[in-house]
Amino acid sequence: MDHAEENVDVAVIPPNKEKIRKLWKVAGILGVVTAVEFVIAFTLPHGPSKTFLFVALTIVKAGYIVLEFMHLRYEVKILFWSILIPMIFVVWMLVAFVYEGMAISDVR
Repeated sequence: MDHAEENVDVAVIPPNKEKIRKLWKVAGILGVVTAVEFVIAFTLPHGPSKTFLFVALTIVKAGYIVLEFMHLRYEVKILFWSILIPMIFVVWMLVAFVYEGMAISDVR
């Protein structure tokens, strides 16, 4: 019997409407946060407050993505905090490096 002649039965599972609704909710929340970022980008003048808002909203989106798609929302809270706290320190370190770098370039 040739492979082209074989009949393959495929069972189609009905869609899980709850999971689809959850995905649309996640996409909606991320879309709203992104829309807020666009409004900030085109309305606020360039400065430290605009940069801070962008960094804060990026952290919010990253945290939400990690919670939903890596399923950390359903894990033990200590696991969530063991990931979030080091991330906050890394962001703080990057901000400190940028600030110090700008201060050094101003001296020259």
